Amino acid sequence: MKLYMHPVSMTSRPVRLFMAEKGIEAEEEVVDLMTGAHYQEPYASLNPNKLVPMLEDDGFRLTESSAILKYLADKYDLPEYPKDLKQRARVNEIMDWFNSNFYREWGYGMCYPQLFPHLKRPDEAVQRATIEWGRDQSKKWLQLLNDHWIGPNNQYLTGNTITIADYFGVALVTLGELVRCDLTPYPNVTRWLGNMKKLKTWARVNEVFEGFKQHLKDQPFVAL
Repeated sequence: MKLYMHPVSMTSRPVRLFMAEKGIEAEEEVVDLMTGAHYQEPYASLNPNKLVPMLEDDGFRLTESSAILKYLADKYDLPEYPKDLKQRARVNEIMDWFNSNFYREWGYGMCYPQLFPHLKRPDEAVQRATIEWGRDQSKKWLQLLNDHWIGPNNQYLTGNTITIADYFGVALVTLGELVRCDLTPYPNVTRWLGNMKKLKTWARVNEVFEGFKQHLKDQPFVAL
């Protein structure tokens, strides 16, 4: 089994963390996003999306982070993806929520246009409006995450048991650390993040991500 990834990628990080925590072994190949390797051969032909991660398992290729997490949990019969129909549906629901709602405006609205030149809008007024819109919408989604999905009693997203939804969600939420977002107004979110950062492999898997944060520490950003 082989995982094509980049250690800073928000969608590679949940897969790497889950695999590390569960002791799932795979060859890792870094696709250097910073030099555009995902647009170049041979990777561009292997994954026409030209994104990471991609899992290759005995000739079978899977290219979406959420799908890879589900595949691995099923392949190794892991409890983080429950077999109970309703419990599994709840995990699917919140993973879809992160992808369809939260990540769209948190990532591609507020954070990524500031972090990556190829996602910056060509007009300064449009750039400013995009970031401000993304910031305002992100506040709404974070409040929903805080009050509805986690709430005052849950330790994790679907209750008090960790699932693949937590692995997926935590990588997306911690994207905000790169632009120095302050999430203290969302105490249930910060408590959940603290629980996830206690995982035994968190520091090792996120070492490069932490280094990237330090690299950006003096750059000005619009943040919460």
